[in-house]
Amino acid sequence: MPEQRREQDGAIAGTGMGGAMDLAASEATTLEGTPGGPGGTKDTGKPRSLWSDAWRDLRRNPVFLVSALVILFLVFISLWPSAIAPGSPMSCDLAKAQDGPGPGAPFGYDGQGCNVYTRTVYGARTSVTVGVCATLGVALLGSVLGALAGFFGGVWDSVLSRGTDIFFAIPVVLGGLVLLSVVTSNTVWPVIGFMVLLGWPQVSRIARGSVITVQQNDYVQAARALGASHSRILLRHIAPNAVAPVIVVATIALGTYIALEATLSYLGVGLKPPSVSWGIDISAASPYVRNAPHALLWPAGALAVTVLAFIMLGDAVRDALDPKLR
Repeated sequence: MPEQRREQDGAIAGTGMGGAMDLAASEATTLEGTPGGPGGTKDTGKPRSLWSDAWRDLRRNPVFLVSALVILFLVFISLWPSAIAPGSPMSCDLAKAQDGPGPGAPFGYDGQGCNVYTRTVYGARTSVTVGVCATLGVALLGSVLGALAGFFGGVWDSVLSRGTDIFFAIPVVLGGLVLLSVVTSNTVWPVIGFMVLLGWPQVSRIARGSVITVQQNDYVQAARALGASHSRILLRHIAPNAVAPVIVVATIALGTYIALEATLSYLGVGLKPPSVSWGIDISAASPYVRNAPHALLWPAGALAVTVLAFIMLGDAVRDALDPKLR
C-alpha cells in the first residue's frame, strides 16, 4: 500500500503544476472564444427578449421582406398617388371607352372611358385606409374587453363569452348587406364601423386566453403578493407579454378586411360612386369582361396582391413570435 501510494503521488507529481495551469489556460481560451463566453463578441450583457428575437428572425425571413416591401409601396401610393399616376381618377372620356393600353394609360380604359391605371392607383388609398382603421378599431376594442374578461373572470367573463357567441352567429356578408343598406353616407366610416362591430369578438377571445395564460406566471403572482394594483399588473406585467397573439391575428385580419370592403362595394352596399375603390371598379367592369377584360383584371389583381401581402406578413410575424415554431 505505501508503494502504490508513492507511485500515484509520483504520477501526479510528474504532470507538474504547469500541466494544470496549461489546462486551465486552454479552458479559459475556449470559453472566451465562444459567442456566449466572457470574451464573446455576441454577448451584450443583456438577456434577449421575445421582441428582439422576433425582429432578428423577421429580418432573415424572405417572406417578411417581400411582403413588407409590397406593403410599404402600397402605403406610399396611398399617401401620394399623384406621384406615379398623373391625372384625376374622375376624368373620363366616353370616346375612349373600353380601349386598350395606350399613351398615358398603360392599363387601358374602362367602360366609362376612365383611365384604369389611375383608378387602380387611387383605389389603394381607400383599401389601405379601411383595412388599417378597421384593424386598429378591432384590435383596441377586442383587446380591452378580452383582457378585462380574462383578468377579472366571473360574471364579466360569462357576459363577454355569451356576447361573442351572438356576434359569431351573424354571417359577415349578410350582416353587411342588412346594416349598410340603410346607410346613406358615402364615406368609409360606416364600412369601418361595421367591420369593428363584427370583428372584435375574434380578437377578444384571443386576448382573453392570452391574459389567462400569462397571469398564472410567477412574476404576476409576485406582483399581487407585493400589493400591486390591478391596473399596474395589467399594464406593466400582463399586457406586454400577452399582446403577441393579438398582433398576429390583427395583421392577418387586415388583409381580410380589405377583401371584405371590396366585396361589400362590389355588392353595392359598401362604398359607392363617386368614391374610388377596387370593389367599385370590379363591379363596373364585370358587364364588359368579354370586350374589355383589362378593366377587370388590373383592379382584381391589385386587390389579390394586397390581400396576399398582408396574409404573408401575418404568417411571418406568427412564426417569429411563436416560440413553439422555432
